Amino acid sequence: MNQYSIAIIGGDGIGPDVVKEAGKVLKAAGLNYEGQEFDLGGARYLKDGEILSDETLEELRKFDAILLGAVGTPEVPPGVIERGLLLKMRFDLDQYINLRPFFSPTSPSGQAIDMVCVRENTEGPYVGEGGVLRRGTKGEVATQGSVNTRHGVERCIRYAFELAQSRPKKHLTMVHKTNVLTFAGDLWNRTFNEVALEYPDVKTAYSHIDAACIYFVEDPVRFDVIVTDNLFGDILTDLGGAVSGGIGRAASGNLNPTRQTPSMFEPVHGSAPDIAGKNLADPRAAIISAAMMCEFLGENEVAQKIRKALEITTAFVGSTTQIGDEIAQACK
Repeated sequence: MNQYSIAIIGGDGIGPDVVKEAGKVLKAAGLNYEGQEFDLGGARYLKDGEILSDETLEELRKFDAILLGAVGTPEVPPGVIERGLLLKMRFDLDQYINLRPFFSPTSPSGQAIDMVCVRENTEGPYVGEGGVLRRGTKGEVATQGSVNTRHGVERCIRYAFELAQSRPKKHLTMVHKTNVLTFAGDLWNRTFNEVALEYPDVKTAYSHIDAACIYFVEDPVRFDVIVTDNLFGDILTDLGGAVSGGIGRAASGNLNPTRQTPSMFEPVHGSAPDIAGKNLADPRAAIISAAMMCEFLGENEVAQKIRKALEITTAFVGSTTQIGDEIAQACK
């Protein structure tokens, strides 16, 4: 087994608590790694103004992967940490795929939910294009554009087709709003149809974002792999977490599939400052994210140990450390 260097960003609130349990499980499952902790997040920003300096970003580039807990504190205005840390990391490290798996043994139809959302992660409305005129007046004008490039859209769609081809159902649904967003939607639709010709064994479908939200609630088993843009993916994946066991157990990977820079893995729940340090947070989303990291690193045996342990302990109820201990023990 290779030895890996993992950058660990505990962050704020319950972030350090859940990341600690993820590390415990990784060790128990047999991943050979050295972790280096980075003090980043809302608390660090309040202390000395550091969000993510260029120097720290260059240091992060040296690692094989990044494991993050959660960031954000009530004292820091919304958007400061999100844009300065999370989005900067995604953009500068070109983590252009946001991968969000959803599994639940039950659904409204009684069948198991097993779907994966591939969200484009570096374009759309999140690039910061836009501006404000006459701020604070009755004549204020705010614009926020969605930036979509053929290059960015195609590499995301191609990744989704490759993923769908590797799964038993071999089915891929594109989600957008092509009837209203006629420029961005047309680019996505044409690119999707053109790439589909190269994957004749993958069945395809299309759904408007509003309809997809209904289907996620009423009939999630219709989906296998979903591909969508940055904004729609942000919304849809939170809904996916809610219908498959709760956002507290939702995991994600921010991937650079070229592996030229490290990918970052994180639970998608918030920092929950109200329960920070109380040993109440469920660390399973962080542990699933750690399993995703192992898979991306090619350590499939370690990842399988963790996933099997999670299945065995899915109904276990306890404190943060008790859940971590139970899953770690099941890995041995």
